[in-house]
Amino acid sequence: MEKQTICAISTAPGIGGIAVIRISGIDSVVITNKLYKPYKKAFSIVEQQAFTISYGQIVNPTGEVIDDVLVSVFKSPNSFTGEDVVEISCHGSVYIQQQILELLLQEGCTLAQPGEFTQRAFLNGKMDLSQAEAVADLIASSSASSHRMAMNQMRGGFSGQLSALRTQLLNFVSLVELELDFSEEDVEFADRSQLKNLTLDIMSHIRTLVESFRVGNALKNGIPVALVGETNVGKSTLLNLLLNEDKAIVSDIHGTTRDVIEDQVVLKGVTFRFIDTAGIRKTKDTIEQLGIERTFKKIEQASIVLWILDCTQLSEHMEWLTEKIEKKAADKKIILVFNKIDKVTNDEREVISQLFENFDGDRIYISAKNKINTHELENALIKAAQIPEIHTGDVIVSNVRHVDALQKALTAIERVNEGIDNHISGDFLSQDIRECMFFLGEITGQISNDEILGNIFSKFCIGK
Repeated sequence: MEKQTICAISTAPGIGGIAVIRISGIDSVVITNKLYKPYKKAFSIVEQQAFTISYGQIVNPTGEVIDDVLVSVFKSPNSFTGEDVVEISCHGSVYIQQQILELLLQEGCTLAQPGEFTQRAFLNGKMDLSQAEAVADLIASSSASSHRMAMNQMRGGFSGQLSALRTQLLNFVSLVELELDFSEEDVEFADRSQLKNLTLDIMSHIRTLVESFRVGNALKNGIPVALVGETNVGKSTLLNLLLNEDKAIVSDIHGTTRDVIEDQVVLKGVTFRFIDTAGIRKTKDTIEQLGIERTFKKIEQASIVLWILDCTQLSEHMEWLTEKIEKKAADKKIILVFNKIDKVTNDEREVISQLFENFDGDRIYISAKNKINTHELENALIKAAQIPEIHTGDVIVSNVRHVDALQKALTAIERVNEGIDNHISGDFLSQDIRECMFFLGEITGQISNDEILGNIFSKFCIGK
């Protein structure tokens, strides 16, 4: 690991009330001391105690004052990176930020790469790899549930469970391999019945973690909801209402939406990714046909389908449309949304509803244009999402890399379980146990390589 002193702006790009510039490395205090003039003349930042803040000025080599600042000092190893760290809080002018950054670079700092502060924290043992990845998830969290999920992982709940599983496996694989040293005596140090119980417990535990990915992925990336139906039934109007902005073009002309439009919104703490699709109808327009093909693909990718119907008129192709949608959304949650109820009588609404008497899912009657009953639609979406409440300490897997490693670990431990039943030799058992340990270790970074680390931390923002 390079021991250069690095620096970067840690707050969001652009103008703000304040900005924070972070410096980490063996020379962070010495370099900052060259630029920083505290208002207490007898005071020196070199002698400043850890976890304290001082007030002063950043001054360039010509004596010009750049800004009044607060300087926080954190000493190794009790800092985020495990190194000496200095944080300069200045006014949020872009000019001031760049001036201070340039002065630090002139004095010997190196500009930090994306995620380099967190990478140093990992390499210095301040956190494991899954916790480091949770830092990025925490920054990107956009709802209460995704925030709580990232906090639980960053605090080590996931890591603790994996560590406990690896420790149990290590104890057994050590005994199994010890047997190989006494193969001529035909002795067993590892109790096969205990190993059997352990493998069953670990298999159950890993399966639970893998299954939690459905919830974790939805919380992290948003639950995909496809808005489908015929042309001119009000899909784009409903999308604009849900997003509270004019995202989609609304027109009385059939086939206005010809491509997929996506955006996210948080409803009652849950993030939904709404997908407005091209209206489904029989058409000879080549471009419109391409849009309809994309609609069917989005139905397959969605978790929830909002099938929107126009209460004022039902298509003569309704049977064809029903067959198409139900075929593509066979395993999805479908909510029937009867739009434009302000334009029909209760008797007319009842007649339309009876046409779908065999449909056993939720049905909502709204007017997207006049915002009638839209709160009922939001409640139906929350119900269809089936997102459990996340509590402190709950472990939810949200990372594709993690679930891939867990699935491989599960395959390995299933082979161990099968091997015990078939009374295979200890050397084969040992190989499969170690493979399971390997994939569990990949998640936490106990087993890693530079390529994996480079890929993970390159996705972080600079300054974190």
